[in-house]
Amino acid sequence: MAIALVTLTAATTPPATPSETLSDAHPRTAADPAAVVREWNAIATDTIKTSLGPRPSGQAAIWEGFVSVAVYNAVVGIEGGYALYKWHERGPAKASATAAAATAAHDVLLTCFPASKARLDTAYADSLAALPAGHARDQGVAYGKRAAARILELREGDGRFADVPFTASPAPGVWRPTPPAFQPFIDTWLARLRPLLLSSPQQFRPGAPPALSSAAYAEDIQELKTMGAKTGSGRSAQQTETALFFSGNLVEQVQAAVRDHAARHRLGITETARLFAAVNASATDAAVTAWDAKLHYGTWRPITAIRLADTDGNPATTADPAWEPLLVTPSHPDYVAGHTTVAAAVGRALTGVLGTSHIDLHVPSDATGTTRFYGSADDFNRDVIDARVWGGVHSRTADVAGCRAGAHVAAWALAHYFQPTPPKRAARPHTLAEPKCGEPTD
Repeated sequence: MAIALVTLTAATTPPATPSETLSDAHPRTAADPAAVVREWNAIATDTIKTSLGPRPSGQAAIWEGFVSVAVYNAVVGIEGGYALYKWHERGPAKASATAAAATAAHDVLLTCFPASKARLDTAYADSLAALPAGHARDQGVAYGKRAAARILELREGDGRFADVPFTASPAPGVWRPTPPAFQPFIDTWLARLRPLLLSSPQQFRPGAPPALSSAAYAEDIQELKTMGAKTGSGRSAQQTETALFFSGNLVEQVQAAVRDHAARHRLGITETARLFAAVNASATDAAVTAWDAKLHYGTWRPITAIRLADTDGNPATTADPAWEPLLVTPSHPDYVAGHTTVAAAVGRALTGVLGTSHIDLHVPSDATGTTRFYGSADDFNRDVIDARVWGGVHSRTADVAGCRAGAHVAAWALAHYFQPTPPKRAARPHTLAEPKCGEPTD
């Protein structure tokens, strides 16, 4: 089996410390089999973080998606209620879904992150030891292995780590490496990765950004110069905190928030597995969508645009060669923003699965040491959009276009996957309002 392996190193309340995962706060009991899904999500997140390190890429979303759909199939194939993901092999009715979920997660992670074998094997042994020995556990283990093998088979030759060059020559409006590290375009292969759900990476590619000569472009640059500057900006203290809050790994923030939501609402094992699969598979394809647009349009970042504004041909912009953003600019193009594309996909997946616009999400941030509550996806999207502008790393146009694309990805995903069996006559996800994507909320 030709599988590419990852071997890289690399209102607010205080959040949990790094050693206090959400599964620790909501420990597994005999009456809470769903905890195994939350626990293995936490293990997956820690494994991915350890392997990737502080990479400014959407890559984390890919691995979370792989694990989540494997766990979903392992659970739903036994418990029923929902359509399997690209599979038709149901498990034994009396098999342990808990054992199947742990096995599927372990096997996918072990294949993708072999350097984490010792920790993964220990966690897996602990998961099985907590279950009664017997035929049900053994059947669950066997089915979980098949569920993992199915996902790994589906992902063979999917384009991971392919050599995808960015060939555009430096010119006004065109991306080039940015200070301080001047790193090349990172993980370009994401733009050509075969999606989990969509038919192609460009299925929801947004239209082109405004021309350099346009008033809309000039407005973006002026807002960035004023609100995204490292020093002398027009930001309030709260706006700076918002920029910092979303300056880290958004995918990691989302995992903790969804674990907490599932535990507080006492979702069962099937509903928990479905929630993670819908959120993370949508986030996977949102990351692919964002990278497709980045590679296709290849637009320069704010720090380049502002420092070289005297070359853009727009009389409404003026150059500031010394301008610096609040945050370090990630090493990939501006349009579209990965953060907002993924955030909107997550929000739309949540509202679709929950059947309500009220997402009830407590999102933590290691960067600020605080947690924010979001009652609606629109509020979540608004803050992520603003954060990337106020951090000086994305134009508002790139943020809003990403938000809209991500919402479309998740809406399409939920119309085609993770559906009840038999399908409900009136699927509520299709009737939810379009996200505001930064527009004022009521």
